[in-house]
Amino acid sequence: MRHPVFRALLASGLLVLARIAIAQEVQTGDQNAQQVTYQNMTPEQRAAATRAFLGLGAVPDKVSAVRGSPLYQQNCAFCHGPQARGATGPNLITSDEVLGDDHGEHLVPFLEKGRPEKGMPAYATMSDTQLKDIAEFVHLQVEDVANRGAYRVLNILVGNSDKGQAYVAAHCMSCHTTETFTHIGSRFRSPEQLQRGWIWPANPGNTALAITATVKTPDGGTIAGRVTQVSDFRITLVDSAGQSHSIDRTRGVQVQMNDPLAPHQEMILTLANDDMHNVTAYLETLK
Repeated sequence: MRHPVFRALLASGLLVLARIAIAQEVQTGDQNAQQVTYQNMTPEQRAAATRAFLGLGAVPDKVSAVRGSPLYQQNCAFCHGPQARGATGPNLITSDEVLGDDHGEHLVPFLEKGRPEKGMPAYATMSDTQLKDIAEFVHLQVEDVANRGAYRVLNILVGNSDKGQAYVAAHCMSCHTTETFTHIGSRFRSPEQLQRGWIWPANPGNTALAITATVKTPDGGTIAGRVTQVSDFRITLVDSAGQSHSIDRTRGVQVQMNDPLAPHQEMILTLANDDMHNVTAYLETLK
């Protein structure tokens, strides 16, 4: 049976938050070993981690789902849509009947009886095997929507590397040096990770990318350090000695922030798709 956590996340559109929690959960074990993060997992590992976190239940039987696809299209799609996402009838992706079933143990008898009072016919003339195949097809549609970890990125090296090199020269070299890009293509496991890495090179373990701040207090004191929390009302810093300081942002408190990734934030606002693909194609050549 699918876990209630999945239902809540799916209904609220917050599935993306699962990636954050998964990344935190998998960073355990031997602290001396390289930590496994969501980004450097294989697709199979991402799918399994997402499935475990969301409580998605049993893995759909894909062979059975293939058999069930034409049966579903012939008997169900006109009401529930070709991918079970709703049409004249309800969306089945968030259906309690579907999410409460694993391999047809509940859906098969439900489909045999139908809901004539609500316009859903009974499928008593179909065999249990056929109805189970339909159930597996619907479960696979839920899987495709819910399990973001199972998504596979196709080839993204579709840009012009020469134009990418020109973009880097015009937009990146004011902050970076040539050494920044030396062998950058070999530092990432895949082109999509490379693309994500150069657009937003966030790395919690890299102190050079940490947001820092200098706070001047009304009594003339100055506190500087790495920002761990910040809001309109308070800022918390960790100084060079490792001491944490929480300062209320009251009248007279001056805060000067320094975000090394601010230029990347500005770049993202104007980065065109062609430029993104061109730069990725160029950086991939720098092995």
